[in-house]
Amino acid sequence: MKDAFGAPQSLLVLGGTSDIGLATARRLVARRTRTVWLAGRPSAGLEAAAGELRELGAKVRTVAFDALDPAGHEALLGKVFADGDIDVVLLAFGILGDQARDENEPLSAVAVAQTNYTGAVSAGLVCAAALRRQGHGSLVVLSSVAGERARRANFIYGSSKAGLDAFAQGLGDALHGTGVQVMVVRPGFVRSKMTAGLAEAPLATTPEAVAEAIEQGLRWRSETVWVPGAMRLVMSALRHMPRQVFRRLPV
Repeated sequence: MKDAFGAPQSLLVLGGTSDIGLATARRLVARRTRTVWLAGRPSAGLEAAAGELRELGAKVRTVAFDALDPAGHEALLGKVFADGDIDVVLLAFGILGDQARDENEPLSAVAVAQTNYTGAVSAGLVCAAALRRQGHGSLVVLSSVAGERARRANFIYGSSKAGLDAFAQGLGDALHGTGVQVMVVRPGFVRSKMTAGLAEAPLATTPEAVAEAIEQGLRWRSETVWVPGAMRLVMSALRHMPRQVFRRLPV
């Protein structure tokens, strides 16, 4: 349960080595979150992330989680929730893929879709059911402005995020009135491990800025968060742009 000041006491990060997920965890731990679960594939990076959060004063546990194993999600995540209520679940896993390769290797494209969409649907529904049984909690879903309108340069990734975004919105509607908040977060280009080596886009942001927006959204019980806020206007313009004009843009 949240403390007397409204700060969440427990956090589950699905995608335990995500730059945004860890930035959010650090920020919440600095503001009285005491228990953190980091769920991800076992790795030295996952253990290092857990160690960093422990040094900040949190009780941290890691759990082996694979987005591509939806058959195991219910049992695995059920054990996490059985250990105690979770105030915030952050669905932060995903892969960018390689557009040029994925167009020519359908199985690579399928891996992007299965990770970003199918895996997220499975884990999201399992966590949503657990939060509903608790009667409280927040499910934060990391979407992307890429899902607002598919671009030639990354339409495979963008289409997977479009599906995830629509799913999260619908799930939020389904959970309305249950005490469970679903918040969709739509960052623009984020300087992170995932985008290392890519040309930076306008209005680029950082994991720390996204974490700050997530914390504020939790406090305000927002349904949708844009990072930076100006991306909402930019994507509104792009979404309504005639297709003949849009396809000529250098995006």
